[in-house]
Amino acid sequence: MNKANFRTLDLNLLRVFDEVMAERNLTRAAHNLALSQPAVSNALRRLREALGDDLVRRSRHGVEPTPLALQLWPTVRQALQQLRESLTPGPFDPAQAQDVFVLAMADATASKIMPRLVAILDREAPGVTLRVLPLTTRDPRGLLEAGEVHLAIGYFPGVLAELGATHLHEQVPRFLSRRLYEGHYVVAMRRDHPLARKPLMLDDYCAARHLLVSFSGRPFGFVDEALAAISRRRRIVLTVNQFFTAGQVVAASDLLTVLPHHFLSSTGHATELATQPLPIDVPRVHVDMLWHRQTEAVSAQRWLRDAVGRAVAQGAVVAEAL
Repeated sequence: MNKANFRTLDLNLLRVFDEVMAERNLTRAAHNLALSQPAVSNALRRLREALGDDLVRRSRHGVEPTPLALQLWPTVRQALQQLRESLTPGPFDPAQAQDVFVLAMADATASKIMPRLVAILDREAPGVTLRVLPLTTRDPRGLLEAGEVHLAIGYFPGVLAELGATHLHEQVPRFLSRRLYEGHYVVAMRRDHPLARKPLMLDDYCAARHLLVSFSGRPFGFVDEALAAISRRRRIVLTVNQFFTAGQVVAASDLLTVLPHHFLSSTGHATELATQPLPIDVPRVHVDMLWHRQTEAVSAQRWLRDAVGRAVAQGAVVAEAL
């Protein structure tokens, strides 16, 4: 770009360029910028004319950048970020804040995190309000994209695999994540269930009647995927969308269910339940928090993510002490 071009350049075009480079898709970039797609296309046309380069070309899944675009983007992105930080109000003051944060998580996750997170709020941010919505999907990106929640916490293996693939292709992902903790699942049943008296074998497990905790209502979970891989299946007669409900039902029936081990003490029926190891190998479950890239630099959101991380860490320290 020569000096004459820079003097006449509309710097708003650089915001469009940055968003298109991040998304590799004109429709998503237009949505993020609250512009129409023709407006984004027009901005790119003007920037192409100013720079004498195509910048991006149509591809099968959106657009692909030219070598010049890849060369310019890091400098443009850094400059825009510095400008945003200069124009953003002062740092988040939790003691004075009146913010409302919306989080999505399952009840088992909430039972582990929320008591200590509320204690942090009481000490540091008494004016802040938290709203916890039930997690109804293993892919909460739509909720984050729409701004319905600020943070989603749960087990999102498919989402994280896609984000990892995005990193491998040197693209900037729209969503970021942080590992919070790992856990494992156990088979839970009423204490006097016949299968509680001996080691649980795969044949007995498959022959039993099962309750499945399914956020989406789909009667097929990660245990069923593992069973299908070895040409086995189980009989699911009931699905519910809460681990708490599952604990109540199996404590008073012959059904088996699978619960996070850490959640047993939160069911209110721990003394009425017996547990057995799963008779099939399944991956350890990792719980992550997921957020939209647009909130990465927002100081209030950074404080929220830090508070959640501290709540989890405090819980881990207590568990080790026990």
